Amino acid sequence: MDIRDFSLDLFSLAGRTAIVTGGNSGLGQAFTLALAKAGADVFVPGVLDDDGTTRALVEAEGRRYEFLEIDLTAADAPARIVDTCLQRMGGIDVLVNSAGICKLATVDAFGREEWDPMVAVNLTAPFALGHAVSQHFAAQGSGKIINIASLFAFLGGQWSPAYAATKHGIVGFTKAYCDELAQHGVQVNAIAPGYFATAITQATRSDPTTNQRVLDHIPAGRWGELADLMGATVFLASPASDYVNGHTLTVDGGYLVR
Repeated sequence: MDIRDFSLDLFSLAGRTAIVTGGNSGLGQAFTLALAKAGADVFVPGVLDDDGTTRALVEAEGRRYEFLEIDLTAADAPARIVDTCLQRMGGIDVLVNSAGICKLATVDAFGREEWDPMVAVNLTAPFALGHAVSQHFAAQGSGKIINIASLFAFLGGQWSPAYAATKHGIVGFTKAYCDELAQHGVQVNAIAPGYFATAITQATRSDPTTNQRVLDHIPAGRWGELADLMGATVFLASPASDYVNGHTLTVDGGYLVR
């Protein structure tokens, strides 16, 4: 493309359909709304739908929202998600692997009962769905996979070895899939959010000591807001990022530089 042909239309997702796992709560809801605002219809598979808030947000943008109640770790989940999305929505152009869980315990108390569910949800499920969707993308010659990592893909992850391990794994999975799928016109990237003001971090933010400890590590001097993730999501889902592949984009206010 000649530089004179560049247009902000490259950031548009009009006419596209995105799957967002865990897309009706927390960070996932921000990914869902970002894609809808850019013009995409959104299909959300997960264990539970919300109270209708996410649907209302998407439909307010004039886009479609569909929910599928499903256990993402079930053996038949990837095929059911792909088939149902194609039936209801007519296509798939973007996959955001957002669903994740985090259990905390000290090393001596962190055993297989804590490890196995986190590996299943945070790493195996994204791989299995990514595998299913990638076959569809390769056949159509285009597609975007966005895996949600974390700062703990680069750090140790005190009190949750499984969380750190799965997020390290997500980054490796992202690179591996990029290396094979790029030839088919498919881009596979990851977003690594930093510390965000969500319900999960409420306890940390409410304690003056732990709150300040986090803020002292962030050059921006504040916790991330959900809106801070939306631009990165649209960019990686859109044609504007067609030559960005295998990359993990940190959205952390500069946390990793300290």
